[in-house]
Amino acid sequence: MTPTLVPYHPARDWAEIQERMLVPLYEAVYDRLDVGPGTRVLGLGCGSGLALLMAASRGARVTGVDRDHARVELARERIPQGAGHALVEGGPEAAGDPSRTPYDLVTAFHTSTGLGRALAAVTPMAQPGAAVVLAGWGPPERCATSSVLRVAARLAGSRPGFGEDLEDVVARAGLKPDGSGRVSCPFGYADQDSAVRGLMSTGDFDAAVRATDPSQVEKEIAEALHPYVRGDGTVWMPNVFRYQIARVP
Repeated sequence: MTPTLVPYHPARDWAEIQERMLVPLYEAVYDRLDVGPGTRVLGLGCGSGLALLMAASRGARVTGVDRDHARVELARERIPQGAGHALVEGGPEAAGDPSRTPYDLVTAFHTSTGLGRALAAVTPMAQPGAAVVLAGWGPPERCATSSVLRVAARLAGSRPGFGEDLEDVVARAGLKPDGSGRVSCPFGYADQDSAVRGLMSTGDFDAAVRATDPSQVEKEIAEALHPYVRGDGTVWMPNVFRYQIARVP
């Protein structure tokens, strides 16, 4: 049975429903890199700031940049300004501040087209040896959500894609590879309505919406979710995410 869909607000839905799905990824990276007091973190495409909030709770000083006004405003609600923290609306070049200590960790947990250009803009702001972390989907066969992403591609008239090749991005950016990992990040939702709203908030369905209309996309996402609806109405989608660590020369 297709759920009754309700109006959604992408930024708020991302912050309240979807962003928490990647907490295991954030934790794995921060543990591996010993993020803590004294770490200067720059989050590219920081969204509503959960990853930065987690770094700040470890004692790190964080700066986040994102072009989405609504998401930056939500991040500012979560992370108090001052005390070494800053949330900036704009592109990666907006993260530069000569008065601040160079970054020793740059994260791009939510990769997007043009990531190479973003890294080229921010690596001069990082100290030599600083870690750069890129993240993206794991193998499609290990990601239940890949079946829903194929719906987005079909509606948009494009080929299914799972982000840029992280190793290739590292090489083109002139960074030095320094390890990688995979993390289980299951997507769990209270019901189908929440699942549709959460998935729509990721941006992966924006092209499909432009090619058709929101109600059509919502309907087809809901249908693609049927295999993952459990007896109690919750939705559970096992996924694996991967991350690549590189170093600034």
